[in-house]
Amino acid sequence: RNKVLKEIAKKSRHRGAQPSCCTQCLQGAAVSFRRFGNTLSEYFHHLWVWHKALKIIGAEFGTSVLSYFVFLKWLLNFNIFSFLINFGFITIPQFLAAEPNNLSFTGLELFTGAGYFQQTVLYYGFYTNATISKMENGPSYNMQLAYIFTVGIYFVICFLILLFSMAKFFSRNFINPQAFSVNASKLLCTWDFNITNEKAVKLKQKNLHTQIKESLTEVNKEVQNFSVMERVLRIGVHLVAWVASLGTAVGACAGVYFLSINNLELFMKGHRNDLESQTAMLVLPVIVSLLNTLIPFFFSWLGHLERFQTPGQHIYVTITRNIILKMSIVGILCYYWLNIVATSESQVKFQNHKSDIYRLVLVDFIFCLLGSFFGEFLRRIIGTTVCVSLGLPEFDIGRNVLDLIYAQTLTWIGILFSPLLPGIQMIAFFIVFFVKKVSLMRNCQPPCKVWRTAQMMTSFIFLLFCPSFLGVLSVIGVTVWRLKPSEECGPFRGLSSMYAAVAEWIQTLESYTASKWVVWIYHNLITSELFFFILSSFVLIVTYLYWQIIQGRKTMTELLRKQINN
Repeated sequence: RNKVLKEIAKKSRHRGAQPSCCTQCLQGAAVSFRRFGNTLSEYFHHLWVWHKALKIIGAEFGTSVLSYFVFLKWLLNFNIFSFLINFGFITIPQFLAAEPNNLSFTGLELFTGAGYFQQTVLYYGFYTNATISKMENGPSYNMQLAYIFTVGIYFVICFLILLFSMAKFFSRNFINPQAFSVNASKLLCTWDFNITNEKAVKLKQKNLHTQIKESLTEVNKEVQNFSVMERVLRIGVHLVAWVASLGTAVGACAGVYFLSINNLELFMKGHRNDLESQTAMLVLPVIVSLLNTLIPFFFSWLGHLERFQTPGQHIYVTITRNIILKMSIVGILCYYWLNIVATSESQVKFQNHKSDIYRLVLVDFIFCLLGSFFGEFLRRIIGTTVCVSLGLPEFDIGRNVLDLIYAQTLTWIGILFSPLLPGIQMIAFFIVFFVKKVSLMRNCQPPCKVWRTAQMMTSFIFLLFCPSFLGVLSVIGVTVWRLKPSEECGPFRGLSSMYAAVAEWIQTLESYTASKWVVWIYHNLITSELFFFILSSFVLIVTYLYWQIIQGRKTMTELLRKQINN
């Protein structure tokens, strides 16, 4: 320290005189501002209610269960961002041109989304197709363009966020340093000596204990050798399980399709009173949510029968079966909305069915809470009182993750016709986080086989991206370019399609010299197949180059690991 101070003194003498008073004041202000920013950031970090919860879950249940809650927190933040975009650019301007709502609120609307809510900013049909201007000769706001551009740019941002998130989580877990340092760093260099609080010390000890168990599980991984007869038997069990799961998914999809057709016919015939009408609206969402809740329990039971060698195999197979089921049901519902409801004679009935998404989101949230009660709480009661040999249940990661992906898929599908749906989903995810956390701590036991989940979060976001997000883009594309909007309500009333609003705007810009560059971009880039072909080729080339770089880094990592071992 003395040597460093002497060197600093020499350098300051070499530079010349002391800095001026003004310079010292500016430097002091900069340091104070930096300290204030760091302190504020630290306080905000502790304000997040899930900060401590995630530490406790990671210490008690390991990284496999923790990955579910990290994914849930990521989706919650994602929906906060979505809600702010839609509320800021679509809903707030509509408030300036909104007319008073003369419908009465009975309370049933909270479950059905119909009635009073039809004349609010919750739904697409309430938004005006006029240009909003509060001052004469003042700035104006074109609601048609604002609506379609906000939704379009939102999906572009979602696309980029999902790509960068997958890349970030993949690169973060690409190399496991503990595996290449023979766990020495885990034993010798991990403890944080700044921790003095007794509770924090106990939590840190539990966390390290779980991490060391996960690392030892990877080191001591045993490869089981099966005889020919055992292999044939295992393959037969896997085939039967897959046939049963795919058959169940096909039967559920067929049931949803015929139920939706019959439900539409009943709805078109009309009902004698409002209560029957409200009940008829809830039939389809309740049946769909019931299937999505009960069938995954059957898939989990099949996974236990198959007796996979590692918990990771069990989770990934369960996730694959669940995503086939849920995405198939979503596909059937989208076909029903786009090809049957949208082509029905009554456009009013078509607009009423826009609240189907709201009902599906709400009923799915209710069944998610009921799944925690029946799947974990009652299972704990049975395992501790009725059948003690069962013991406490383990947290079903595959089933719960697919519930989140399914809920987010519904939000993306409905965002075009219900701009505030991300706000509803944001509240639902917030409640689900704490309900699942309490249910996990009270009802579940840590996994019997501890294992490290290096790329679990990357897999979750990949499943959210494909098939969920890409499938939603297809549905939104068909809706915007092919379907004729309602003649009676909504910002695109009277147009041949939603996209026609952009075409009319470009025709208007052609008469302005200052806007010629926008017209050129539209005709030569956005509507040009050649541009998208060149762009796609460039992306594929860059992807191939990055893939080769990754392969080279894998080889280099293996060589470095061998050097460390030597």
